Amino acid sequence: MGLLRSEIMKHGTLVLPTDRARDFIDLIGEKTNMQFEDMNARDMQRPYKKYIQRIDEMERILRFLGDEVGKIPSVHVLKDYLDDFLAHTNDYKLDDVESQLKRIHDDFVQFKENNSSLVSKRNAALEELYVVRTALVQIGHRSTGQSQVVGKAAEKLDYEETQLLIGDDDSKRRGETMFSNIAGVIPQDEQDRFARSLFRATRGNTYVHFQEIHEPMQDPKTGKAMKKSVFVVYFQDQRSQSISAMADRVHKICSSSGVNTYSWPSSPEVAEERKLNLEAQVGDQECALKAHEGFVLEASQTLIAAPRAGGNSLIEEWRLFCMKEKAIYASLNMFEGHMNLRANCWYPAAEEDQIRALLIQHGSRQQGASSAMLVSDRIPPRTMPPTYIRTNEFTTSNQTLVDLYGLPRYQEANPVLLSLVTFPFLFGVMYGDVGHGMMLFLFGLYLVWRAEDFKSISLLYNGRYLITMMGFFGVYAGLMYNDLFSVGMDFFGSRWTATESHDAGKAVHIFEPAYDVKNMGGPGPYPFGLDPAWHGAANELVFVNSLKMKLSVILGVVQMIAGLFFRFGNSIHEGNMVDFFCECCPMMVFMVCFFGFMDYMILYKWVTPMDDPPSIINSLIAMGMWQRDSSPMFGSELPKMLMAVTMLTVPWMLIPKPVILYFRMKQEHANGAGHGGHGGEGGHLIEDGGKVAVAEEEEEHGMGEIVIHQVIETIEYVLGTVSHTASYLRLWALSLAHQQLSFVFFQKTLLAGMGLRFPANIAVVYILFAVWFIITLGVLMGMDVMECVLHVLRLHWIEFQSKFYRADGYAFMPYRHRNICEDKDDAM
Repeated sequence: MGLLRSEIMKHGTLVLPTDRARDFIDLIGEKTNMQFEDMNARDMQRPYKKYIQRIDEMERILRFLGDEVGKIPSVHVLKDYLDDFLAHTNDYKLDDVESQLKRIHDDFVQFKENNSSLVSKRNAALEELYVVRTALVQIGHRSTGQSQVVGKAAEKLDYEETQLLIGDDDSKRRGETMFSNIAGVIPQDEQDRFARSLFRATRGNTYVHFQEIHEPMQDPKTGKAMKKSVFVVYFQDQRSQSISAMADRVHKICSSSGVNTYSWPSSPEVAEERKLNLEAQVGDQECALKAHEGFVLEASQTLIAAPRAGGNSLIEEWRLFCMKEKAIYASLNMFEGHMNLRANCWYPAAEEDQIRALLIQHGSRQQGASSAMLVSDRIPPRTMPPTYIRTNEFTTSNQTLVDLYGLPRYQEANPVLLSLVTFPFLFGVMYGDVGHGMMLFLFGLYLVWRAEDFKSISLLYNGRYLITMMGFFGVYAGLMYNDLFSVGMDFFGSRWTATESHDAGKAVHIFEPAYDVKNMGGPGPYPFGLDPAWHGAANELVFVNSLKMKLSVILGVVQMIAGLFFRFGNSIHEGNMVDFFCECCPMMVFMVCFFGFMDYMILYKWVTPMDDPPSIINSLIAMGMWQRDSSPMFGSELPKMLMAVTMLTVPWMLIPKPVILYFRMKQEHANGAGHGGHGGEGGHLIEDGGKVAVAEEEEEHGMGEIVIHQVIETIEYVLGTVSHTASYLRLWALSLAHQQLSFVFFQKTLLAGMGLRFPANIAVVYILFAVWFIITLGVLMGMDVMECVLHVLRLHWIEFQSKFYRADGYAFMPYRHRNICEDKDDAM
């Protein structure tokens, strides 16, 4: 019953000696649950901010080292051994870790600079090598690359034009106008922009040739692979002039574009010689890079190695240590004082003795040293305590779903107490299929069995028990519906007998009940679930829809009544008799006299044989409209009396509470003027049965606001109850949709294949089974499960919880090392 209400919280003051404050906070975060209030929020004094800044710098270094280690292939950092770290968290000291990190950081910065220099030299040699190879092809009149022609020199190049580009010795000796070139290497994604720049700057008097380099090159700065191309720009030049205006213009464009240019060989012999030298140079640079990578890998072994067997890597241990230390000093920044540090705190009342004993025990380890002290408040605090609900692996998923809507108020009834069962049960009512439910159930069992493998997927890990229960209730509802992949099951033998008759030349089967329909002591109906004779009957949908629709309404009213019982519990626990008599009682009477009576008529009609059964809908319409019921089930006086009581509950909810509150406010105002008040500014004390509670009020409301609020509450409940009851019909609608989808998929795949002749049906069924299975997994096991979960979630949030749940609490956020280290947002 610990889930019914949140833990009882106590408020107090924690006093710590300044010289040992860090050790006590470390102890509290390891073994207790305590939430601190920020005592320096107003003046923003942070005495431990220097420690925070140091740890921020350490975390920056760790992120840098993590990025550098992650670039090394086949290197894996061991993580997710949090329990091992928490057991050895005292093995690390802030000063030692900081000095080691700075030393390793300096080494890796030097490694990075050396690697960038080596890569730059290798890239330069490799780029020049590709330029030389391209020159050999061009000089040897063999073009293998992709050409791009720009401007007026873009006519078709044949052998003669190639000769013109290269030139001959005679023209060189005469100093005539001929073509010159500039070569280099450019990133492939910059080719088009570079070509357009040349065209605009030279007015189309250049021809540029691009040759793709298939080997990607590493960027020295980012380490990413880049694809580049060799380019050769041809243009007209006056060989007799020492400086060409066109050459100068092309060089400026290359410089502004940031490309690397290299000299063009003057002859094939020179190109061959440079090619051999560059190939040797590239080989030497590659050897140097491999040697450097081996040296970096050897230096990284210290970071990726685990200090203990079965633990995290050292870099992960340091990351968790920094997170823990940063949280410790952030908590100390909330304390005030100099000789002794003080901070208000919240803690569970059940752990008070344990916390005191722990502080005394830790303080007595050093003789002569001052100890910590926890002083609980004698007067209840003016603020509402935080909500702390203990959860385990089974209840975590349901509590998370409830908290998504809103956290329970302190000591308010917790919906999880019922939703642990009602959530998977209502899902089963919607999903209702033995086959699909069994698949979901087995999947949930697998998640429970291999839970450790799914820790990284929080949705599956935290929801494994909920998924298992949803599958179980899906199987249970499927047995009640007698539905296995849309096929009926005959476990006990049908209680209907079929006789064949002929109508217009067609054989028609007419079923007659073989059980005692009058409850006269004869044989009973089908003992469990729906009789298999209904599957395939002409009026199957009419009967099944009526059954599921009425069942949905019954379940809805029962759950809403359970919500009202929780409302009764809240009012009794808070000692609020006004809400008990002026809200809870009329709400329950309204619910039972109308909707409870409707459910009773449904159940009575199911179990009582009648020759001429009345229509429940007509009876309810006549009851609500004060009309005469032509076929009453319990006479004409009882419905009228229940309807009169139902109508009287509306003024009962509307009038008494505002009047009582008005006179209570006048009396409290008079007492406050005469005696100075009791609760101080912003609140007043309520005494009931020896218990003292604090009722916090944001502002003093006038009578008009109270009346308006009560009118809204009354209208919302009266109209909401009607709409909420109708909303539970989604149980029927989703069940019908699931059954019909399953039937259509089975009919159009497997059943169609089975109807073929032998042996074609064997091969076709084999193929169609795969199609049916894939559709089943995608639609019925994927989309339909999500759809049913969302609808069940809505029924709990709106229809059920609105009857009692205020959801205006705030969470108890204790300082715990485990909670800090499990924060994935701070992971590298």
